[in-house]
Amino acid sequence: MFLLNPKNHQRVYPDEISRDLMLKTIDFFETKGKEKLKHDDHERVWYGDFLEFVKKEKIFARFLTPSAYGLDESYRWDTWRNCEFNEILSFYGLHYWYTWQVTILGLGPIWMSDNEEAKKKAAKLLNEGSIFAFGLSERAHGADIYSTETTLTPQPDGTWLANGEKYYIGNGNKADMVSTFGKMSDTGDYVFFVTNFHHKQYELRKNIVNVQSYVADFKLNNYPVRKEDILKVGPKAWDDMLNTVNVGKYNLGWASIGICTHAFYEAINHAANRKLYGIYVTDMPHVKRMFTDAYLRLAAMKLFGLRCSDYMRTADSDDRRYLLYDPTMKMKVTTQGERVIDLLWDVIAAKGFENDTYFETATRDIRALPKLEGTVHVNIMLIIKFMKNYFFDPVEYPPVGTINDMKSDDFFWNQGPAKGLGDVKFHDYEIAYGGFDLPNVNIFRGQIDLFKEMLAKAPPDKGQSGNPDFMLTLGEMFTLIVYGQLILENAPVHGIDEDIIDQMFDCFVRDFSTFSLELYGKPMTNEKQGEYCLKLIRKPAVDNERYDRVWEKYVIALKDVYEMNP
Repeated sequence: MFLLNPKNHQRVYPDEISRDLMLKTIDFFETKGKEKLKHDDHERVWYGDFLEFVKKEKIFARFLTPSAYGLDESYRWDTWRNCEFNEILSFYGLHYWYTWQVTILGLGPIWMSDNEEAKKKAAKLLNEGSIFAFGLSERAHGADIYSTETTLTPQPDGTWLANGEKYYIGNGNKADMVSTFGKMSDTGDYVFFVTNFHHKQYELRKNIVNVQSYVADFKLNNYPVRKEDILKVGPKAWDDMLNTVNVGKYNLGWASIGICTHAFYEAINHAANRKLYGIYVTDMPHVKRMFTDAYLRLAAMKLFGLRCSDYMRTADSDDRRYLLYDPTMKMKVTTQGERVIDLLWDVIAAKGFENDTYFETATRDIRALPKLEGTVHVNIMLIIKFMKNYFFDPVEYPPVGTINDMKSDDFFWNQGPAKGLGDVKFHDYEIAYGGFDLPNVNIFRGQIDLFKEMLAKAPPDKGQSGNPDFMLTLGEMFTLIVYGQLILENAPVHGIDEDIIDQMFDCFVRDFSTFSLELYGKPMTNEKQGEYCLKLIRKPAVDNERYDRVWEKYVIALKDVYEMNP
């Protein structure tokens, strides 16, 4: 089965230690049980039991230590393995995933630095069960990192004093190393340095959210910083900040996948065992459609996420295609996650509010993911930078297979300058789309051809290019094409039935038509662009027999397959 099922975990791993740790993690949560899980969530209980489990099994140490600093071959930064762990943690609760996620962000500037002492210290602390934090955001500036006010002021003895307040800092209450971003007061250079929550000059002010996680507001008051605490000064500090976000934001898509999978099981179990008006809820045509769409969108999310991992693991200075696929994972998969939950919620209705369900937490937590590590808007505007080369200047690359071997993905820590996005080249997307002769894939290909023609013959003018309202919709259309490409590349690898693929593209044809109508209605859309937009609105190819096969074989077949231990 393609979706995660903790009661029948079938994923293949290249080593037994990895498999054993995944099964132990599943067992930790299933032994804890849903009632205790929900109690801890409602009472905002710090997840110390989980962190003790992580410490005992050395999970963060094994999964987040590059092999050069690990104790044995099980210590490696293996993106394929980390995908699975992301999915399992979020399947049971976003907060368990969150402490892992912000540890990843906190480690990024450390592993990217030249500070060997800091790296060895981080490896040691990981092995001892420590968590980490990423001290980037500030209350007044939000995403405007250029305006950071945290400063290091040089002292006569060669040290510095740090002053400034950081806001939205996960793990800020317990992190033994907080990778903190600021500026040098004398030169204005950006700097990454390490702080520690134990220090008396580290003022932990409050938890700014009303959940289990601790998202800190902390203030540095003449906090002493030594040379060995400095990770990087100058342009490289800025690059390390952006490159760390590149590594970390990929995981948010996996959090959405985990949440949606658990919610799907709970929703279909409820609906398929409930009778209204003399029939089972899942026999109602509109309910079948909502469950089928939810399943297809969830399967697409996972196919894309796995394929994106392959490009991240094979990236190097000459192949930076991951810089497009990574923000697509962040913004597209997380927004699709919201759509999946909405579809399921429309079916189970009031049940989704009940406080003893997983679904109740899913409805809250799924909303967070599109808004973290750069909003959807920020990531779409980033994605647009790749559009010209993607469509009009493809190059040849060696084929990329499924990269699931035991290796540490060390290129993450040497990504190079965070610039030159317009120079990144891509292979021809037609290779993936041309590999399928299915009705809805073919309709979608026709939409792509028209969209490309519109870009060539009626491209955005200067005013439109500078208007985010216009460009965001155009970016959604482009993103959907990239999304479909990687899904098609990955579908044969996982033996995905052609019925699933064609029904999945039924969704994408409708989505593309919706975006086309939205672009048509924009005040700035000119007459020629409007003509293309109307041509882009297409109806999917209807095949009731195919639809029924998908429903019977894949969707309703998930009834009573999984339920969490009470």
